[in-house]
Amino acid sequence: MGPAGRVLLLAAALLRLEACAGARSFQVDYAHDCFRKDGAPFRYISGSIHYARVPRPAWRDRLLKMYMSGLSAVQVYVPWNYHEPLPGVYDFSGDRDLGHFLDLTAELGLLVILRPGPYICAEWEMGGLPAWLLWKPDIVLRSSDPDYLQAVDSWLDVLLPRIKPRLYQNGGNIISIQVENEYGSYSACDYDYLRHLLAAFRTRLGPDVLLFTTDGNSAAELRCGTLQGLYATVDFGPGPNVTAAFAPQRLYEPRGPLVNSEYYTGWLDYWGEPHAGSSPAQVARGLQDMLQLGANVNMYMFQGGTNFGYWSGADYKGRYKPVTTSYDYDAPLSEAGDPTEKLFAIRTVIGQFQPLPEGPMPPATPKYAYGPVPLRKQGEVLELLDVLCPGGPIRSRFPLTFEAVKQVRGRGWAQAPGSSPLPRLYLGRQELGLLQAHGFVLYRTRLPRDVWDPAPLSAPPTSVCDRAYVLLNGEYQGRLERDGQTTLNLTGQAGARLDLLVENMGRINFGVNGSDFKGLLQNLSLDSALLSDWLIYPLDVDSAVTRGWPLPTPQAEGSRAGLGPALYTGAFPTPGLAWDTFVKFPGWSKGQLWINGFNVGRYWPARGPQQTLFVPGSLLSASAPNNITLLELEGAPPRPLVLFLDRPLLNQTVSAQAGTEPRPP
Repeated sequence: MGPAGRVLLLAAALLRLEACAGARSFQVDYAHDCFRKDGAPFRYISGSIHYARVPRPAWRDRLLKMYMSGLSAVQVYVPWNYHEPLPGVYDFSGDRDLGHFLDLTAELGLLVILRPGPYICAEWEMGGLPAWLLWKPDIVLRSSDPDYLQAVDSWLDVLLPRIKPRLYQNGGNIISIQVENEYGSYSACDYDYLRHLLAAFRTRLGPDVLLFTTDGNSAAELRCGTLQGLYATVDFGPGPNVTAAFAPQRLYEPRGPLVNSEYYTGWLDYWGEPHAGSSPAQVARGLQDMLQLGANVNMYMFQGGTNFGYWSGADYKGRYKPVTTSYDYDAPLSEAGDPTEKLFAIRTVIGQFQPLPEGPMPPATPKYAYGPVPLRKQGEVLELLDVLCPGGPIRSRFPLTFEAVKQVRGRGWAQAPGSSPLPRLYLGRQELGLLQAHGFVLYRTRLPRDVWDPAPLSAPPTSVCDRAYVLLNGEYQGRLERDGQTTLNLTGQAGARLDLLVENMGRINFGVNGSDFKGLLQNLSLDSALLSDWLIYPLDVDSAVTRGWPLPTPQAEGSRAGLGPALYTGAFPTPGLAWDTFVKFPGWSKGQLWINGFNVGRYWPARGPQQTLFVPGSLLSASAPNNITLLELEGAPPRPLVLFLDRPLLNQTVSAQAGTEPRPP
């Protein structure tokens, strides 16, 4: 064949490729009650994984295990606040590299069901919405409030162009996109908001992408959560009658595929309540029943992971219920990514309906018990304010919330223009340095008079959000707590220094999560007299630790511990191994842990159920000492040490009100 013939063959091949590319489609077939992928009937079996809860070095391992379990797809949330910490400031690097995560899913042959919000719930801080939205105190979240919609549109302008090339019809592996999330469980019921989102997604992604909603399987939830033009799906856990569980979806989608977008394989944990779980047999049986109906199923979660740092959210069910650091969820893959009995039960069921990938399931990652590590007290928080708040305090007659302060680069702290609309805040975004969204703020004032007899320091109900550690002239007095103790008796002389270190335990992420402001929300009183003239210190402990302060003290002997907020440090070598491990806190009360500058998360063994924090091996060095920084908020043990184990302890629980040590395992 001559050159001309080869050119013709090449041209014909290119035309065939273009035709194939043009034929890629993922659609709803209403006539046959199924999805169609490239024109052929298709049913997906999927599992949820949150890249924000899994260290980047572990992404491939977790996705491979999901593929080897027989899944054809993964479902992925995109937390807005994880990527836009300040208005117009975006981060898609490192553990936030959404593109790399999606590349891995495609490389492993997994389709993607993407849930970009803007609200996601997910037991994630504020349901994924950025705390800086609350700079406008009267903003109505998840509604057609113009300021909220402007912020949403600005975010979608950044996110969705990154997504569009990855859509299935464009040659990628994203088969469908959820708009909002469980909106029927939110009080606003604003159809104009849903219409705005539908138009925003269509404009930015094109007319062909399959858009859907997810709501609980009740007519009441579906009523406010659905909209024409968005395919309505439901979520529910194992139960005796799958047909009845899908019945509410059929009220809104009489024809089309049955879809359970969140089939619950376990459940989340709250501090002070027992570790949640469900039996492998029950979960497998429910999955089998749905697959026999021909339904499409996404298992939530397939791997839960960890709420590192301050990312755990909270529920409100008659009272404030913060979520634990572990998001193990009793999922088929454990918090550390290990296959469980539940995974193999699920895999067996999937094998009854479609071929399983050939080859063995990847094994559990190796674990190591590095043993006890003594810590030394570096200093009390009150002694270290120049390091933890280098910009200095702001002055205010009465307390300000976390959201009412911002830091201006090079200018120290200032009160945010709380009544200003978001557009004005955007105009000044280049000057913004740090939003005090998470962590801790110290509020300081002085006693206005002598108090010889015990007098009550009182906070109005729900005005301490979420816990305040009270000190008088540096001596720890006790705590005030949201939905808990709101009065503490004090004595002291006029001018005595009164400090309250207030901790944000996570913004409400579901249902009534309108605006969950943090800090001191109302004025405090001493014996009915309002306290005033406050110095407010927004603490940036993370930056101080990242800069390498406090200095580690390798192999230090335990030093004098005590009550009240203080920082402790230590270091430990590894025997040439950087394996996953779990750290336990014998005798400690409550606080935050950093290892090698990484914020591992909150510990609270005095309340439980979680007694250990998961430490991924990717955080550790096999050749250099590993630095530990611990912020204890209430009281350290007489001999401060932490203990590294090769297994987790997630189910030792005491009463949330008792405050005593947990039961032994």
